[in-house]
Amino acid sequence: MTMELRHLRTFLAIAEEGGITRAAGRLHTSQPAVSRTLRQLEQHLGVRLVDRSTHHLHLTDAGLAFRPRAEAAVAAADTAFDPHRMRARPLRLGHAWSALGDHTALLLRRWNGAHPDTPLQLLRVDDRTAGLTHGKVDAAVLRGRITAPRLRSVVLLTEPRVAAVPAVGPLARHPYLTLADLSDQVIAVNTVSGTTTLALWPAAVRPVESLTVANTDDWLATIAAGRAVGVTTTATAGIHPYPGITYRPLTDAADVPVLLAWNDPPDHPSIPDLAALAGEITREARREG
Repeated sequence: MTMELRHLRTFLAIAEEGGITRAAGRLHTSQPAVSRTLRQLEQHLGVRLVDRSTHHLHLTDAGLAFRPRAEAAVAAADTAFDPHRMRARPLRLGHAWSALGDHTALLLRRWNGAHPDTPLQLLRVDDRTAGLTHGKVDAAVLRGRITAPRLRSVVLLTEPRVAAVPAVGPLARHPYLTLADLSDQVIAVNTVSGTTTLALWPAAVRPVESLTVANTDDWLATIAAGRAVGVTTTATAGIHPYPGITYRPLTDAADVPVLLAWNDPPDHPSIPDLAALAGEITREARREG
């Protein structure tokens, strides 16, 4: 049968609600209708998307792989059918943390001056691509290496890494630190949008214990509480001063590239203008600094 948007919306409702009953309530339809629509989608794709063996449903591996595709398709359709988009369509710029660092405010001011009819919306999305691959934003400021397919990117600048340590403690008394100085510590790792993993350390001095967090706010609170230390970039130190945390230069870790990324083809006609302005601002900063 012909697949429709309702098949994708039904699948996403099941994935987000964790059950047929709650998905039916959210969609204002019956449980049999939800089950039937899911079954039609699975038959069309030739794979099982949802594991129904427990009371609380879980996505299969195929379902997990299909979910971002469904989210992107629904987001694209919602954008296409939104009547407000035919008027002044904003340019959505995503970031997972710290945006463009100290250059963020200047980027927003200069964009507004040059493009008053196209608002630049800065959106924080806790995701490795800051919502770009899910259709939540049109472009994104990202840090580190990008592995997602069908993305174009340009490197705007690089940021030195710093260590984030509890303000009360021996590490905070050092003017700078090395990776080896942190090897006996618990490392706070943001597995959703961060750029640091234990693989940053050479094998000989690699920490053995990490503490997983899901966003920058939890990462900061964990370190301030003395439960762990962390590694980030200078942008975090500038944008996120935090009570109980001291930032120290990390002398032997490679800098982190900061990228502007967008889908190929672009989702917004003003993306080339954004890339040009962001590049201009960061080049000016390098000349001045």
